[in-house]
Amino acid sequence: MTKAWSIKIIKIIAFFSVFIFSILMLKTISQYLTFEKNIGFLAFKQKVVSNPYWMAFFYIHIFSITLCLMAGLTQFSNQFLRENKSLHKIIGKVYVYNILIINVPACLVLGMFSNGGIIGITGFLIQDILWAYFTVAAVFYIKKGNIIGHRRSMILSYAVTTTAITFRLIKNLFFNEKYHDYELFYGLNVWLALVINLLIAYFIIRKNSSAIVQKKDS
Repeated sequence: MTKAWSIKIIKIIAFFSVFIFSILMLKTISQYLTFEKNIGFLAFKQKVVSNPYWMAFFYIHIFSITLCLMAGLTQFSNQFLRENKSLHKIIGKVYVYNILIINVPACLVLGMFSNGGIIGITGFLIQDILWAYFTVAAVFYIKKGNIIGHRRSMILSYAVTTTAITFRLIKNLFFNEKYHDYELFYGLNVWLALVINLLIAYFIIRKNSSAIVQKKDS
């Protein structure tokens, strides 16, 4: 199997994985449409649910993050980019504005009140900083006409975006309240999800770079 085909297979698997988990997240998020303060994740945040500012940022985040996930999915298909350049730009702007104007500020506030103690708080704040940095870098590169730099930064940005999926996947598969301390598990999971996603992003970037070099040499 050539490197180009292995990249395509990875992209297809990643696409359907993110799509399926985005749908599952929509189902999870739908429970918050009742605006009750003792359901789902909010059951663990009773100390802050009476804070109207925290609640506002919470709802802003959960109702907009799925848009980031779905918008990002369309940005990594070469065929889609070739055939829908104008639409790619529009969706890309929606993705960038959603992150920088809505979700980065919201997650900054939410991160300071994160579960997981100091481990969870620092993990979420670093995620937020990296999220902003990679997204801004992607915009900077495309304005300079550096498509390779733009794609790499978008891959890294989307890797941070999808930590929400990786985090929940790890929690659902491995957390057992009989054996794990919830706060410690939560805090370590924040870091683990970030590291796993960045490693996958690095692997994809390396594979893409190798494929580009291979094309030039052929």
